Amino acid sequence: MRYKDAGVNIDAGTESVQRIKKVVRSTFTKNVLTDIGGFGALFDGSLKGYKQPVLVSSCDGVGTKLKVALMARQHGTVGQDLVNHCVNDILVQGAKPLFFMDYAAFGKLEPKILEAIVTGFAKACRENGCSLTGGETAEMPGMYAVGDYDLAGFIVGAVDKKKLITGKTIRPGDAVIGLSTNGLQTNGFSLARKILFEKCNYKVITRLPELGSTIGEALLKVHPSFLKPVFPLLDKGLVKGMAHITGGGFLDNIPRVLPKDCNVEIKLGSWPVLPVFELMQKKGKVPQDDMYRTFNMGIGFVLVVAQPDAAAALKSLRGLKGLNGFSPKPYVIGQVVKGKKKVILG
Repeated sequence: MRYKDAGVNIDAGTESVQRIKKVVRSTFTKNVLTDIGGFGALFDGSLKGYKQPVLVSSCDGVGTKLKVALMARQHGTVGQDLVNHCVNDILVQGAKPLFFMDYAAFGKLEPKILEAIVTGFAKACRENGCSLTGGETAEMPGMYAVGDYDLAGFIVGAVDKKKLITGKTIRPGDAVIGLSTNGLQTNGFSLARKILFEKCNYKVITRLPELGSTIGEALLKVHPSFLKPVFPLLDKGLVKGMAHITGGGFLDNIPRVLPKDCNVEIKLGSWPVLPVFELMQKKGKVPQDDMYRTFNMGIGFVLVVAQPDAAAALKSLRGLKGLNGFSPKPYVIGQVVKGKKKVILG
């Protein structure tokens, strides 16, 4: 027997590498010292513009949004989702991305699908000024079904030690600003699929007037990067704390950056909730607390600023465009009060 008889096609792996080489190289900065295909990726750590650089790293996945991508046969955006998600995670602490690496595991490797995914990685890396330095592709028959795949992303960024955003200066009275997003981002898809595909029997091609799109189009909107609109505020020193609204929604993510003696009060109705969330809450009869602990409800990123700085922060955020054709809108959605690291919806 040959390895191919066990379900692993080495030739497909070789073809995949050849397909993606050019697009990966398009992300390289002068700090990248190795080409694709080596055992390890080399990145020059001589970082100009940093006095005391602190490396900030994170890793994540796209979750069951991949199931929707497979249903829609749309593989070109999930790579963008993953890069932007990781960029936002390190942005919370004030870091700019340096390089990104990926892991892709398939039941059966399809070079064209991998090429579409990596093209998405590269597009988002270029937009965020980040190098795609390498990754790993695995073919795992028996672990994943034929046609299934999973993704993970790993990112490293840098921030000057004196400019780290930790949330430790947050005080009662500070303003909470939310940046709008365009959809579910990369979390809550297990509940979304259960409501929309199992309970309602919708298909990815089902078009709903209240969404102004098909179900698939609404669910697969690219997770935005908030790097471009947020960083000017960091340069001005206006931000005390930030939260990326991912798994855990408002209720679990905002407390991660609060001092132990602070709560955040969120004023419901202070921003427009996206129609896709209203649809799911109605069709699934989902309790309000579950909605705000599962989904972002139309707010993808949260900033805490001193109350006197709120007007300047809003002006800056309104004047800047985002990436990939989406420009988030800022809203004052609440305030910091005395408490014990909780979010109060009101």
